[in-house]
Amino acid sequence: MSGVTIRAMTPSDADAVLAVYQEGLDGGHASFEQAAPTWADFDAGKLPGHRLVAADEHDEVLGWVAVAPVSRRLVYAGVVEHSVYVAERAQGRGVGRALLGALVASTEAAGVWTIQSAIFPENTASLALHRRCGFRTVGVRERVGRHAAQGDRWRDTILVERRSPMVV
Repeated sequence: MSGVTIRAMTPSDADAVLAVYQEGLDGGHASFEQAAPTWADFDAGKLPGHRLVAADEHDEVLGWVAVAPVSRRLVYAGVVEHSVYVAERAQGRGVGRALLGALVASTEAAGVWTIQSAIFPENTASLALHRRCGFRTVGVRERVGRHAAQGDRWRDTILVERRSPMVV
């Protein structure tokens, strides 16, 4: 992955991050969402200490990863839900793996013991990436939501998680 740097996401990355997000949404297998949020909504929903981008040698954003808390309850303070998106032009180059690796390091250093996500079964590339990065399948949530971008059809999701061996 020469020429790619993983660094903290900054507000100056907003347009590029949201463009990569929208590109993923347009593919139909990344999220139930149809449109990327505003930067203000994105910023409000993600934990500030765990937002990373992969940038090329020209500092153009190739992908990003960020986490949100799964609950406001104190008992779940060490459990986060993550999103990882890689621009089409950068897929297959190890960008997603580098982003998830950096996220694991970041969250473990902060005492997070579980990173989870829900992935559509059709998103086989994401499922394979997560397996390579130490995530396991917890279960399938059948017909968990209707996907407007897919003709309002019911969709399943596969719940994956990575439990930290470092955080006790």
